[in-house]
Amino acid sequence: MIYESGTMRLLPVTTKSVGEVNDCYICRDLSSSGGTLYTVIVVHQHDIVRKILELFKLSSRKGEGALIEDFSVGDGHALIFPYHRERPLLDFYEGKSLSLAQCEEICINTILACITSDLPYPILYLLIKGGQINLAADRSVYLSYEMDLSLLDESIGERDCTSECASILLTLLSPKAGQKATSYYLLEKKIANSSYDRFTDLYRDITIAAVTKKKITPWFLIKLWVKRNSDTIIGILFWISIILAIIALSIFLSRLFLGGNSWIRLLFNTFKRIGTESLLQ
Repeated sequence: MIYESGTMRLLPVTTKSVGEVNDCYICRDLSSSGGTLYTVIVVHQHDIVRKILELFKLSSRKGEGALIEDFSVGDGHALIFPYHRERPLLDFYEGKSLSLAQCEEICINTILACITSDLPYPILYLLIKGGQINLAADRSVYLSYEMDLSLLDESIGERDCTSECASILLTLLSPKAGQKATSYYLLEKKIANSSYDRFTDLYRDITIAAVTKKKITPWFLIKLWVKRNSDTIIGILFWISIILAIIALSIFLSRLFLGGNSWIRLLFNTFKRIGTESLLQ
């Protein structure tokens, strides 16, 4: 089956999950020049669709760049998210072979991935709980978007997401507990007291206790945004190159068939000469 909107023709290439509330597919866009891949959530229940769309529309965190498009498909509704290759954090993390500083760097990157996703908290919580936090080879962290919407709870807030994230960070730092890692013991104490309400509190504690400090700078956020939106940027650059190629070809053909700078004269000084008469005299 191909899922079609006004701009996309999405062909499923992988089935990730099939459920009562929603199915999840990895789809290739047949309308894009490079066959861009997307994560497609097909929702079967209209009340869930309404809740999801309201979350993205009314929440202060609107998930800019996450929910790319949505449209009706038969009796259901398709939600289109980016696709990123799955490298589950807890599967690819090798804490015993990393230094404490490297472990703390991954922890900080995990927090930043959650903060900069800008996803509504009920959606972000589903991704965190569902193991959709991924670890790249360069130790950067990113989200993927497979989710089971039967578990959606609209009452979930930042506190719930932060607490779940903190528990994951404690697992990441546990191999360094024997090294008297301040970050590990601080997390352990704060989690036991349910002290985390916001991601910024979690970020502050890790950066303060870390053996090396990593600050959020504008340049870092720009690099993070470029990495997360690389597919969109490549698409825009592709169309810009096509437009420039068309302009260059038109200039070449105008010079070939009309001679001189005739193409340029269409834009500038168009009426300086009519036939054999000059209007400048």
